[in-house]
Amino acid sequence: MNPSELVGKWRRADLRERQAAQEHFLDLCRMLGHPTPAEMDPRGERFCFERGAGKTSGGDGWADVWKQGFFGWEYKGKHKDLAAAYRQLLDYREALESPPLLVVSDIERIEVHTNFTNTAPAVQTVTLDDLASPESIRLLRAVFFDPERLRPAAPRIHITEQAARKVGEIATAMRGRGVDPHRAARFLDRIVFCMFAEDVGLLPKGIFTSALG
Repeated sequence: MNPSELVGKWRRADLRERQAAQEHFLDLCRMLGHPTPAEMDPRGERFCFERGAGKTSGGDGWADVWKQGFFGWEYKGKHKDLAAAYRQLLDYREALESPPLLVVSDIERIEVHTNFTNTAPAVQTVTLDDLASPESIRLLRAVFFDPERLRPAAPRIHITEQAARKVGEIATAMRGRGVDPHRAARFLDRIVFCMFAEDVGLLPKGIFTSALG
């Protein structure tokens, strides 16, 4: 099935959620060249429809589709509330082993919510009208084959905190080897400045990191 065929089929369809969900997902698998759940995992242990999931709020439910280490996926009928579907997946998240992506769809829209540890959630949406575009195909291929491609960039403050922590660890290690604290501080100041200078173009690109290597 090619993207145009999928779009044409589901633009005409007027089915209820339970009538449409699994067939729509199978069509996505065929369009993307990805094995269906039964083809990839005949025992339904890592990739399946109707994955049983205990709710963090209490009780049990069923995620419409689950692929271990990739996504949980919840369907709603056309024009239904995808925010409700997302809340449902959040309630299943722990039972689904906290997959990196939480996907909701009402056939006309597919919303991909990221769920990576230590990153702020991000959402990307594919509509039926733009599903055949190269950007949408790349997004969906990442969902099915390589979720890491959708990991949000770490916030600037998080990167700064990590860098400061690492410099502090190096300073502690230098003092532990008997280096005078003032000499260690001056040395690290120069290292940080050289990295900054290379990053903003005051030094030729790569010259400092090459020297370190």
